[in-house]
Amino acid sequence: MTARGKARKRALDVLYEADMRDADAISTLAERVRLSEVPINEYTTELVEGVTANVVRIDEILSEFSDGWTIDRMPGVDRAVLRIALYELLWREDIPDAVVIDEAVELAKTLSTDESPRFVNGLLARVMREAPPVDVATG
Repeated sequence: MTARGKARKRALDVLYEADMRDADAISTLAERVRLSEVPINEYTTELVEGVTANVVRIDEILSEFSDGWTIDRMPGVDRAVLRIALYELLWREDIPDAVVIDEAVELAKTLSTDESPRFVNGLLARVMREAPPVDVATG
């Protein structure tokens, strides 16, 4: 697994934990940094902060493009994977879209349900095809 792949996995862990505990992700990250024997990669921090800063818009996009699925109905892991991937796809220009989607699908394949990889791949592909660009200055 690449350094960014490990960072994505750690960000997923933090976002999932915060979501399940109905806690603030930034506070959860700070707690993980304080308690961790393994240093938290800078990219993990960027992902958690980026998702947190844009979660309202990210969830609007998820709601719009996930036919028949509300955000609350999605498995928690899928929700965290999709939030990270949408943040990377729409707010980061330094990562190729295909890499973001592939990494998201792999995380879903490893950590979620049997149906999750197809769901994640389909939703992200649809967003890439149909979503208007996000103005990163305003979110």
